[in-house]
Amino acid sequence: MKDFNFNYDQIQDLVITYGKLLIIGLLVLIVGLWIISKTVKGFKKVLLVKQVDETLVPFLVSLLSVTLKVLLLISVISYVGIPMTSFVAVLGAAGLAVGMALSGTLQNFAGGVILLILKPFKVNDVIEAQGYIGKVVEIQVFNTVLLTGDNKTVIIPNGGLSTGAMVNYSKQPTRRVDLTFGIGYDDDIDHAKKVILSVINQLPSILKDPEPFIGVVEHGDNSVNLVTRVWANTADYWNVYFFLMENVKKEFDKENISIPYPQRDVHIIK
Repeated sequence: MKDFNFNYDQIQDLVITYGKLLIIGLLVLIVGLWIISKTVKGFKKVLLVKQVDETLVPFLVSLLSVTLKVLLLISVISYVGIPMTSFVAVLGAAGLAVGMALSGTLQNFAGGVILLILKPFKVNDVIEAQGYIGKVVEIQVFNTVLLTGDNKTVIIPNGGLSTGAMVNYSKQPTRRVDLTFGIGYDDDIDHAKKVILSVINQLPSILKDPEPFIGVVEHGDNSVNLVTRVWANTADYWNVYFFLMENVKKEFDKENISIPYPQRDVHIIK
């Protein structure tokens, strides 16, 4: 009975001692996270005031947040009374498994650093990568956030983004708009070219240099195809594209230039 009472008293003392430490440690953790949140927000405001490159801001903010949280966790563990030597030993024993589990995360972190150093794109650029097209909203520590044309948020890991193929539609100041218009074999090619050129001249945002090009690109099954290539500022690309698609059709209709569509003759043999 004495042994039982002795053990019970020891357990009670341990619960009281470590219970207090755990409660205080939990309070320190909560308050620390609150302070970190305020610190990170203040750090972000300072970066914006200092007009730091907006591509770097999300990355630096995320890096500071992760670093402070790791330091806070280590401090709380030390305060609670868990020996750091034991803690390090446990981490060392589990290092291989953790390393394998985090290999993708570490790769994404390295990819984020590479993206910020090489700068293949920046915030607000429109890119195509990993099967998605969208505007770059943020470059974070581990991921890059895109916003698609139909307002969907796409999160792409930096590892694959830094090593895979990528198209940056905003890198160059100008872009070429390529369109193909089909006319009937009985239509006058030169007249069709003049009509297309007249439509091109209606839109001031189409650049004069390089000059627009119109030429026969193919004798198709049902039509003679005229390729049209014009240049515009990158921001005007889609305006030029839709303007030409609509107004060339309207002018063809006015000039009685046909736009053929596939037809089949069916012969019924009795």
